[in-house]
Amino acid sequence: MDTVFDDIAQALREPRQDVWRPVRAFAIDMAGKLFLGLAIGLGVGFGMALA
Repeated sequence: MDTVFDDIAQALREPRQDVWRPVRAFAIDMAGKLFLGLAIGLGVGFGMALA
């Protein structure tokens, strides 16, 4: 019976917050922008080389 009340108390407790979530979101955003910039730069570079 005690385990049931322990489970209920644990479920009612405040959920843990992920403190690294903003840092992770910022890093993923910056990596996406970096790779997009590289892809555009390489596309322009190859385009100018072929022209």
